[in-house]
Amino acid sequence: MAPKKDPKAPAKKAEPAAAPAPAPEPAPAPAAPAAVDLSAVKVEFSPDQIDDYREAFGLFDRVGDNKVAYIQIADIMRALGQNPTNKEVGKLLGMPSPEDMASKRVDFEGFLPMLQSIINSPNKALLDDYVEGLRVFDKEGNGTVMGAELRIVLATLGEKMNEAEIDALMTGQEDENGCVNYEAFVKHIMSV
Repeated sequence: MAPKKDPKAPAKKAEPAAAPAPAPEPAPAPAAPAAVDLSAVKVEFSPDQIDDYREAFGLFDRVGDNKVAYIQIADIMRALGQNPTNKEVGKLLGMPSPEDMASKRVDFEGFLPMLQSIINSPNKALLDDYVEGLRVFDKEGNGTVMGAELRIVLATLGEKMNEAEIDALMTGQEDENGCVNYEAFVKHIMSV
């Protein structure tokens, strides 16, 4: 039961309500990685190199318009001996959507600065870096890692691979005990 009001007590004046607190400003959206300014990249290839690159580029032109789809850029670079990550290529292309990756196309003159940018990239990993990274999983210190463990690493860390890609990569790499000589494995990957 509510307390009774005393009719003789003076009525309390209502205090003005405090002004509502201003709404917090929305958190800024995470900044998208800046696209690489390809117009500032100086192409430093010899005429012979350019001819070789043009020939390789042409092999990926499926339409015959002297252009390739964005999605093929990384494959062309790998065919030319580079090893860019998908993230690096995405930055070069301005982080396009999956639809743009399949539909947008680039010509050879637009491709050359991208290739030069990847070649000049200071983040190139060496064979020893990869071997050292896999040595962490070498519990017995004998130069091998369990194939099953390597499969899990390839599927879950870094640029994740799907099962078909892992199977293609691991074909012929495991010995009769299911172990992989990781130094030979890295050499195999870097030569592909």
